[in-house]
This record gives sequence, C-alpha cells and structure tokens, in this order.
Amino acid sequence: MTTADGPRGADGWTAAVRQRLGLGRLLPLGGPADGAWIAERAAVAVLRGAMARGPGPAPVLGKLRISVADPGGAPDPEVPPPPSALPPGPLRIEASMAALSGGPLPLAAEALRSALLTAAARRLGLVVEAVDVRVTELLDTPPERPAPAPAPAEVLAAAAEGAAGTAAAGVPGVVTLTRTLGHAVHTGPDHVRVELATDAGHRALDVARAVRSAVAAAVEGRPSVAVLVTGVVERD
Repeated sequence: MTTADGPRGADGWTAAVRQRLGLGRLLPLGGPADGAWIAERAAVAVLRGAMARGPGPAPVLGKLRISVADPGGAPDPEVPPPPSALPPGPLRIEASMAALSGGPLPLAAEALRSALLTAAARRLGLVVEAVDVRVTELLDTPPERPAPAPAPAEVLAAAAEGAAGTAAAGVPGVVTLTRTLGHAVHTGPDHVRVELATDAGHRALDVARAVRSAVAAAVEGRPSVAVLVTGVVERD
C-alpha cells in the first residue's frame, strides 16, 4: 500500500494511465439500484484466492474473465456510474482450467463452476448469470495446492477529507479510500462518487451499500452516491 503524492509530470501521467488500465473492466456489484462497481482486477484476485482456499483439491485455474452477459439488454444504472463502467446487468465468468487426466472432465468443470458462482455471490456480491469453463490442459499427476493469490497491485491510498470522505472511511469494512481514477471523492451536481478498498472479510457489496447510505446522510442535500471498489485487501 502506498500513500505517495499524486502523479506529477509525464512519468507520473504515464504511471497513472497504466494504473487505470490495470483495473480492467469496472464490473457492477448488485443490481441497477445499488450504485456500486468493482474493478475486474480486484474481483478476479478474490475469486482466485477463494479457489485456492477451498476444500478439496484446488483447481488449476488459467484465464479468468468477467463481463456483462448481455450488454445490449442490461438495464441502465439508477445513479451516474464511474467513467467507462459496465452497465448493471447479470455477469458471465469465463474460466479455463487444467484437469487430471483420466478423471471425469464434466464433473471437474461443474465443481469449478459451482465454486466460482458461490464465491462471486458470497464474497463480492456479483450477480452472475453464467459460468463458462473450458478444460485447456490435462495433468498426469494431481496438482499441488497453490498459495493464496497475493493482492493484485498496490492500493493507492488517499486521506479521508470532507464530509463524504470522512463518512465513507468510517464504515466497517472500508480499509482505505483510494485514488486510482484521480481523487478519492468526486463531487458533481447532486452526485458523489467514492473510490475505496474493502476488507476481504466483508462482502464488497454490503460495504458499498453502507458507504452509500453514510455518505448520503453526511452530505448536505442527500445526493446520489456511487461507490467504486478498486481493491480487496487481505488483512493479517
């Protein structure tokens, strides 16, 4: 985690662009009324970690990609979204995996599909419509259990300033406000967007909902509030 000052000069601007692109897609958490999004990078890290910690032999995951299942049919969000965020429709997870040679491949794929659906709902609050699993490699011996996935990247921590920032930072499950897209708190006419990292021990959607309520109550005029989760942090 770093608390360094914001980017300065050409090198700083380049680093900021790379950091933004590294987030991946901004995925909807919950439904159209929830006003919450999470960076794909953070969501994938949580899902990989859940697979590594699950009971029984851990699947050998390859690529993991999350997108809106039907972008054209997804509803509009009820609050202004972050820049380039995906619409709040049900999601599709695409995963590749290696399976043990000689074993029933459909059962291995179904076990991974079920585990990903459970982790996405219970740990994050993603609404997943489908999980597509492809077996791309066959193994001769059972794989060793992988180490839990590390944090996907540094979290650009930001100080809690103003009524909105102070209210958001005080919500249980918020580790820190972040500034990947610029400032931690973005204020517009009748709208506030808060960027933050959550504790892995709290479901991201529940934290986002609590932050929205706290910020709306703390800011004069009770504006609409959107939350962007840019990281999920494992605490020792």
